[in-house]
Amino acid sequence: MSKFRLALMSAVLAGSSLAAGCGEYASYGYRVPPPPPPVEVGAVGYAPGPAYVWIDGFYDLRGERWEWRRGYWDRPPHPRARWSRPYWERHGHEYRFHRGYWR
Repeated sequence: MSKFRLALMSAVLAGSSLAAGCGEYASYGYRVPPPPPPVEVGAVGYAPGPAYVWIDGFYDLRGERWEWRRGYWDRPPHPRARWSRPYWERHGHEYRFHRGYWR
């Protein structure tokens, strides 16, 4: 085996063992904001026409802040459609968002 190949293999082995040792102590994290505030309650007003349904507002996570998204009136895609409102659910140390949808 040539001296060059031996030096190259030694360098690769030393580098890989250093990288493996560093990985053991590496950690990754991110900031998790407190849970979203209670849902805002207020006057809805009158529907703009027949068959309109009120879509509730919800808190949306933007970066590290909760932003309130106002509710609005909408028409269902078909007469028997029902709106399932969006919500946040705690899952361990994080929150998961479930979007609203017509069913």
